[in-house]
Amino acid sequence: MTRAERIAALHAAARERILVLDGSWGVMIQRRGLDEADFRGERLAPHNGQMKGNNDILCLTRPDIVADLHDQYFAAGADISETNTFSATVIAQDDYGLEEQVVWDINLEGARLARAAADRWTAKEPHKPRFA
Repeated sequence: MTRAERIAALHAAARERILVLDGSWGVMIQRRGLDEADFRGERLAPHNGQMKGNNDILCLTRPDIVADLHDQYFAAGADISETNTFSATVIAQDDYGLEEQVVWDINLEGARLARAAADRWTAKEPHKPRFA
């Protein structure tokens, strides 16, 4: 589907029913019991400072977890899933000593993961398109 087609489908779905947005990403991530190595991945292994708790960085270091959470929300009935980029800003990521390029990469990968999950679920259940 093109972007324009997705927007039209979103408007059509909103006219037909109340749309459900995904839930609390932070809680779902905390339930995974991740350690510092999960948040660092290979890319940030040599980085100084703590990464644990930087849930947005998981878009880069553990995209499998982010994709799985999208799938869980869609399986539970969500129509819309966010991008797991709530704190993917230069100001917030500066708390972890991360640069602008990392912020850009988090946002880009977060959007890609959300879009891919929405597309998978829309293909699986075309009568109920999913959005990201």
